[in-house]
Amino acid sequence: MLPVVAVFASWLPWGDSGAAAAQILQEMSSTVLPDYVWTTVRLCVMVGIGVVLVGLSAAAAVTMFEFPGRRIFEWALLLPLAMPAYVVAYAYTDFLQFSGPLQTFLRTTLGLEGRVFPEIRSLGGAAWVFTFSLYPYVYLLARTALGERAAHLMEAARLLGAPMRRRILEVALPLARPAVAAGMALALMETLADFGVASYFGIQTFTAGIYKAWLSMDNRIAAAQLATLLLLLVALLLFLERRAQKRMRFAAARGGRAGAMDARPLALQGPAKWLAWLLCGAPVLIGFVLPVLFMLRPLLADWSVLSWGQFLGWSLNSLRLGAISAVLAVALALLLAFNMRRRPDLPTRLAVQLVGLGYAVPGAVLVVGLLLPVGWLQSVAPQSSVGYVLTATSLGLIWAYLVRFSAVALQSLQSGYARIPASFDDSARMLGTRDMALMRRVHWPLLKRSTAAAALLVFVDVMKELPATLVLRPFDSDTLAVVAYQLARDERLGEAALPSLALVLVGLIPVMLLSRTLRAPSR
Repeated sequence: MLPVVAVFASWLPWGDSGAAAAQILQEMSSTVLPDYVWTTVRLCVMVGIGVVLVGLSAAAAVTMFEFPGRRIFEWALLLPLAMPAYVVAYAYTDFLQFSGPLQTFLRTTLGLEGRVFPEIRSLGGAAWVFTFSLYPYVYLLARTALGERAAHLMEAARLLGAPMRRRILEVALPLARPAVAAGMALALMETLADFGVASYFGIQTFTAGIYKAWLSMDNRIAAAQLATLLLLLVALLLFLERRAQKRMRFAAARGGRAGAMDARPLALQGPAKWLAWLLCGAPVLIGFVLPVLFMLRPLLADWSVLSWGQFLGWSLNSLRLGAISAVLAVALALLLAFNMRRRPDLPTRLAVQLVGLGYAVPGAVLVVGLLLPVGWLQSVAPQSSVGYVLTATSLGLIWAYLVRFSAVALQSLQSGYARIPASFDDSARMLGTRDMALMRRVHWPLLKRSTAAAALLVFVDVMKELPATLVLRPFDSDTLAVVAYQLARDERLGEAALPSLALVLVGLIPVMLLSRTLRAPSR
């Protein structure tokens, strides 16, 4: 709660800060704030429409229709989850910019002059990148909703004489609407939290404004006020996502196995088959295949620019931070989940709910919320070593990781606990096993897979995290994400390709596990 309380406390009228806060807000309202608001809103609208169209179309195609390659597309459509949005932005910029290979080839071949394509570093380019990086949120939830409920209900509608268009509009889409809303809210939260794409493309979003106010203008109050406004937007999206999740409740189907056999996907022929291929193949091509090929091109063209010794150091730093954060986050999540299981009183439930909200807090807000109290403490007690401990060591960075990613570990472990019957605990207590012995002898053997999944998810998220790492990292301890951003910002895209591809390879691990889980038969 400290980062959230700190950014809101910047508005309190104590000392000279109250008048300064009001004056800064007034100045921003007449200069940069309208641009931040308008740009952020337009970006969210474009990304929201894009992820819904792409994700819902792909989910409907693979769940309701049968066509060649459908089984492959079911898991291939998840591959863009492995691509950080800022890596996709670097790849497309390198290939499509004015001096890139595509425009250079077209000008040389066709005798053209000037720019052939619109500037990729624009609001539209950012919306393109976010849409094809984040549509899997909508695809995954919509596919689950349609696959579990829509097939047999659409079959019933067909037997009642409803044509295909009416079945889709009146049966499938209403069933998928809560899932689509939840997926869109998650995608928009990722868009608001992004710094890499906004900074690299020069988009004036709230996150870019926070870093500009803090690092370029050295104005902590302005950065805190912008962080507060960003946090309010995220809170609104989180409310909409939770509301959509509450509406994702349906009556259970009877005789599920027979119903599933009767409700087979509709086989497509002719032009409809090619349309399904387009709806499923284009997102995979644009969101994963092409960015990987674009990054491999400069990497294979000149290996001499790569510094393998430095790359090893960046990788070790990333692995170290990821491993430490994963272990601590899993330990914290185990403690909370076990106490929630053993004694779900009000303080425990409140703690679990607050930790669960941490993932929604953007990295830029965490940076401001952690550094503001440090500045206040140093102004009161200049001899205190708290500032050194939090900024010159990895402690502040790991703290930020735990605030943001403990929710990931907690959700995985709570899912694992949900599969352990409460009768196991009652039987163990009757046999004299209590407290930590209950955890060690009963829960832990049944939670090993959930714990491993939680550690893996936290590890990968830490490896890809950019905003908090960029500011809070100790001197001379760059990570793969930070180096990829810095090299791309300096237009050294060929050198940025290696750390970017390393992040993609790491991100593929949870995607492969997720696709394997989705393909496994239900038991």
